[in-house]
Amino acid sequence: MKVVYKLALAGLFAAFLSACTAGGDPVDVKPIEHDSDWYSSVKQPSSSDGKSSAGDPSSSESGNGGERDSSIYNLLRWVEFQGGKAKVNSVEFSFSAYSVSATEVTQAAYAEAMGYMPDQPKDAPENPVVNVSWFDAVLFCNELSKSMGLDTAYVYSSVGAENYLQDLEIDYGVEAFRLATEIEWEIAAHGGTNTMFYWGTDKASDFVYYGQTSGPTRVGSYPPNPYGLFDMAGNVAEWVNDWYGTFPTKAMDNYTGATSGTARVVRGGGWSDPIKDCAPDVRAKKDPLYTAPTLGFRVVYSRGLL
Repeated sequence: MKVVYKLALAGLFAAFLSACTAGGDPVDVKPIEHDSDWYSSVKQPSSSDGKSSAGDPSSSESGNGGERDSSIYNLLRWVEFQGGKAKVNSVEFSFSAYSVSATEVTQAAYAEAMGYMPDQPKDAPENPVVNVSWFDAVLFCNELSKSMGLDTAYVYSSVGAENYLQDLEIDYGVEAFRLATEIEWEIAAHGGTNTMFYWGTDKASDFVYYGQTSGPTRVGSYPPNPYGLFDMAGNVAEWVNDWYGTFPTKAMDNYTGATSGTARVVRGGGWSDPIKDCAPDVRAKKDPLYTAPTLGFRVVYSRGLL
């Protein structure tokens, strides 16, 4: 498994990091540093078969022929994973390439996409947006896809009260932005380590914003994991795509969760939780209409699950 780290802020890392997958296999992680205007000008090189790199939708042909507006996309930073295999809870999963936002979606990004803001503990553009339901997060993903000229992963017949989406279906084969699957999220959260927490036995409060009483803090305020992902533990818990169900016990390809259910999976723990609830393998479940000041989300870009 290879991870390419794309960061809009230069100078955080300068060398290779030696890490392990969740199953313990060694992997080299090389962060790539870029200056602050990189996203506005980058064009990914084409591969030998003429197809664009899987890591950046700004380089791909538009899925629906629409105009691109990268203003929302540019408010986030991205970490790219090439497809591969990893063990999660001792089960081997194969997965297709995807990119995940390096931070939780901020108030600024949410307002840019949606044109409004749910009630927040305080007006802080660089804080993670909270008080968003699973449906709110889904609608954000669709808006981001449309802004980049892509098709949408979420299809529905109508929007009801509290943004409930009637007759919702998820198209995992389309090139689009969406919430991470539970497996994609956990692979990213482990940061290539095989310990319970990516910081090992170091002091947790140096790495995680948890056990607090004053609400979320600015994204990226604490050190990233070895993959360059911030706040995969703490700050706010995060919606993921899957229905909550029994976790698989046998090898799976591109597992996307239970086929139906009543609750969606929440991962990562939030600012008010004890550290044990911030472990990457802890699973919580919430009604998809549930909102809380401890709950937000991050997003994934995928060219489709193969």
